Amino acid sequence: QVQLVESGGGLVQAGGSLRLSCKASGIAKSIDDMDWYRQAPGKQRELVATITSGGSANYADSVKGRFTMSRDNAKNAVWLQMNSLKPEDTAVYYCKAAGRTLSYSRFEVWGQGTLVTVSS
Repeated sequence: QVQLVESGGGLVQAGGSLRLSCKASGIAKSIDDMDWYRQAPGKQRELVATITSGGSANYADSVKGRFTMSRDNAKNAVWLQMNSLKPEDTAVYYCKAAGRTLSYSRFEVWGQGTLVTVSS
């Protein structure tokens, strides 16, 4: 009953910035933690950042100090501000949401992914 729509990916030069967005829509009792993952070609998907419903965020060591995740519960949206981008950040970035259905069952849903390419 919940869908995620991502946007903001593109091509950027090393050292530049990019902002990804993820908007949730549909019907649920609640949306709790939300995450950003990324997957480079031939690599496993890795967790980049996570944020609780209260706005507490955590980051992978590789992006600490460069990426910032934010959330607006009223808009059912999250953002990932990416600064000082490196070629190693090149990947498809995915948004994930976890929450409860109207019958209180747990669910997880993924966005379609958006490609970020950082040139050297």
